[in-house]
Amino acid sequence: MSFCLETYLQQSEDYKIHISKAGFRECAKLIKERARKVLYVKAGEKILGARVIGIPPIPIGINKEKNTVMIPYTKPCYGTAVVEIPVKGEEIEKIEKVAIK
Repeated sequence: MSFCLETYLQQSEDYKIHISKAGFRECAKLIKERARKVLYVKAGEKILGARVIGIPPIPIGINKEKNTVMIPYTKPCYGTAVVEIPVKGEEIEKIEKVAIK
């Protein structure tokens, strides 16, 4: 069974919202500044069960020591947020496989 971001955010409190109701550029800048490692993916790529949208290339923050991922998460009518979520190592590996080289 794969990870589903939408379900996780609805059913868990184990995540951190770094910024919300913001523009995509502001969220991308925050990820680049705060993430330990940044990988980039194409717009529309499925990350943690959700398709990421925004101005490509889209930054994804990775912290292997804490096993967390920071992603821009856009919901219509709510804007974009940066969410940091604990994940299993295999989810980080999936992101690394689809990252732009």
